[in-house]
Amino acid sequence: MKPNIDKELLPMKAHYFLFNAGTAPVVPFMPTLAHQLGYSPVVVGTMYMILPIIGMLAKPLFGYLADRYHRHRLLFLCGQVITGIAFFLIMFVPGIDKPLPEVQFHCHAGVSSIRHCSEHGACVEKNMESFYGNRTLACDLECDAQPYMWDIVCEDWLKNQTENCAANRTNPQLDFGTSINMKDVVEEGDCLFFMVPQDHGVIAGQSVPLYCPAGKQYFNASCRMDCHDDYLKEQLSESPVIDTRSAMAQPQFWFFFGMLIMSWIGMAVVVSIGDAICFGILGERHHLYGKQRLCGSLGWGIFALLAGVLVDHMSVDNVNKNYTAVFWMALVIMGFDVLASSKLKVTQTHLSSNIVKDVGQMFLSLRCVIFFLWCVAIGFGTALIWNFLLMYLEILDKQFMGCGTSIKTLQGLVMAIQCFGGELPFFFLSGWILKRIGHVNAMSLVLFGFGVRFILYSMLQNPWYILPIELLNGVTFGLFYATMASYASIVAPPGTEATMQSLVGAIFEGVGVSMGSLIGGILFNADPRTTFEIFGIAAFIIFVVHVSVQMFLQRNGSTDENGKGRVSSGSASASSSSEAAKPKDTEDRSIKKDNDGFSDVDLS
Repeated sequence: MKPNIDKELLPMKAHYFLFNAGTAPVVPFMPTLAHQLGYSPVVVGTMYMILPIIGMLAKPLFGYLADRYHRHRLLFLCGQVITGIAFFLIMFVPGIDKPLPEVQFHCHAGVSSIRHCSEHGACVEKNMESFYGNRTLACDLECDAQPYMWDIVCEDWLKNQTENCAANRTNPQLDFGTSINMKDVVEEGDCLFFMVPQDHGVIAGQSVPLYCPAGKQYFNASCRMDCHDDYLKEQLSESPVIDTRSAMAQPQFWFFFGMLIMSWIGMAVVVSIGDAICFGILGERHHLYGKQRLCGSLGWGIFALLAGVLVDHMSVDNVNKNYTAVFWMALVIMGFDVLASSKLKVTQTHLSSNIVKDVGQMFLSLRCVIFFLWCVAIGFGTALIWNFLLMYLEILDKQFMGCGTSIKTLQGLVMAIQCFGGELPFFFLSGWILKRIGHVNAMSLVLFGFGVRFILYSMLQNPWYILPIELLNGVTFGLFYATMASYASIVAPPGTEATMQSLVGAIFEGVGVSMGSLIGGILFNADPRTTFEIFGIAAFIIFVVHVSVQMFLQRNGSTDENGKGRVSSGSASASSSSEAAKPKDTEDRSIKKDNDGFSDVDLS
């Protein structure tokens, strides 16, 4: 049978694909980039607490403006342009200057060496051997000196040839130079020992032997080493951990955060108005939303994986990852999205005379209040995955996998499986699932999926074992997003579709994701593994509460399996006249249950 392709929906599918393809190379890597820049998990959590609040304010505002002034297309395209430009400018955020490497100078019994210890010791040694080969570097050391060290310097290095050398015994700093051959590096645990030739010492321009007799006290000084080589400094220097107070004093932090805010506003406008445009085109075919949205999962999965591979490829022999490619990808793909979205047909069948009043009435409905609280709970769990999962993988990678691993490729695979193995099939089947089990049961299933997912995360040792766990993303995001968007479209009063989608998105991100980011950042900074365990237990508790409340409401006839209010028999006749006065297409805005809506050849 010939496939039935709805050409009216092709631009919508193209938008979902391109928009997610353009954001996938950047969005998931921003927390890890912030961590690489030196910002602590608390700083990252604080930023991602504020960003959803910005989105919470932007979504209803621009949704209202779109509905009120019929400027859906203009605001939609402007949001895409702002998103692409803001992401691209993040590439120019200056890095934080690293301090000189901290080392120890050891000298005893005729042997001199410079010791440097770090958690990346083995990786650093491998990188330097590959980069330098047999090169020799001239280095200057600034060491904290004690009186006995000056005795050795004066008697055994300078041979008492310098006048008043002994007067330096009170000088707390000893400056001297030496040279190190990059082939003469000994690895011992997490420490590297750079062997120093005895006849390659320099003090105040004078060549001296760096010789320490066995009969004297062990010469062990803490030093700062400057070899006038950027690559060595990058390899040996530890990135400073910047707390919130220090970050706020740095101009580069505000530039970075400012671009994130602009991109977040752009994405908030695109997502909320885009979903409203989609439901406007679909009309009463709400159940086909998942099939449009799965194109976004396809774009996200492909380009997130490609971005991870490119970052690893461009970061060979580097301690830090090079993200240049992902910013160019975002700019170019978002440009194509603007072109595709300009072909969209924007429709709105109703215009509410009082949008604020109509939407405000939703908070007086018990079923809507429960729905909003559910969105907040899901936002908590989503925040932990969006902002800290990839950071958690990097921690596990350093603890259990050693050096030479392709962590960005793994992170790209994680997002690819989230999309292809999880979101894509669940978006495709979301309409069928919602028809069969109803919106309320789907909400409970999403909560249960989060509980299982977080507990499995807390048990991880090898980061590569996360791949099968990511299949649960189909439940925790694919089914969740389709349920949230569909239910919001059902309960929205006529003419408030964009405003309602914006409001629900604002509650999900502005309240749920925002608070989840802050709390998750504080807990993650203390113990990453325990954080996932706590969130998993909390998800199971909320699941039990949600099921219990919904069972109570259904038993008392308040709602059905879709969370919609029931009318008692005693009031049926009284309400029939008012219902008859409503327009035909607003009597019951639930999903149409046409059995042929999910045939194999229906590609709408």
